[in-house]
Amino acid sequence: MNDPQSWVKPLTQIPFSLKPLVATQKKHYGEVLHPTRWWGRMPSLFWLVALFVGFLERKRARLTPVMRALLMTRVSQVCHCAFCIDANSLRLAERCGALDKVLDVANWHTSAVFSEEERIALAYADAVTATPPQVDEALKVQMKQHFTDDVITEMTALIAFQNLSARFNAALDIPSQGLCDSVKGHPHA
Repeated sequence: MNDPQSWVKPLTQIPFSLKPLVATQKKHYGEVLHPTRWWGRMPSLFWLVALFVGFLERKRARLTPVMRALLMTRVSQVCHCAFCIDANSLRLAERCGALDKVLDVANWHTSAVFSEEERIALAYADAVTATPPQVDEALKVQMKQHFTDDVITEMTALIAFQNLSARFNAALDIPSQGLCDSVKGHPHA
């Protein structure tokens, strides 16, 4: 992969220390994921980031798999990360078993497909992703009505992680990979 629009060129050779991760990506997606070709310049940091997201995506996570994918998709949209929108939309579609939520994430304020709990979590994701964060007292009250302190902490970590990932990828112009072609062409926030 050599994307002419990227101002920092992707690696053509992935460091040996990332071979296990590359093998997993090829098995699951059929190819190396684009961000690996940029993060690969810093293998130790890349492994730390992978461990961080692995912890957030663990089986005993405090957030459901759908909620995690929903929040990650929304943060990806707010940060205008083409790769993240693609990858997280695919994850959300897989976890929901349908496209309705994927297609409506950008319009979550007016969409009827989200529960009250999901709307509050999406509002929180938008507020945390704003620069500076815009978590007002009314939102804090709503969050406390629906989520425990432990869940709020883990949700905040997930949103912060996705901000890191999306802002890294967007800043370096890492392109979409076409993982979720079924939702391409639909407007994203």
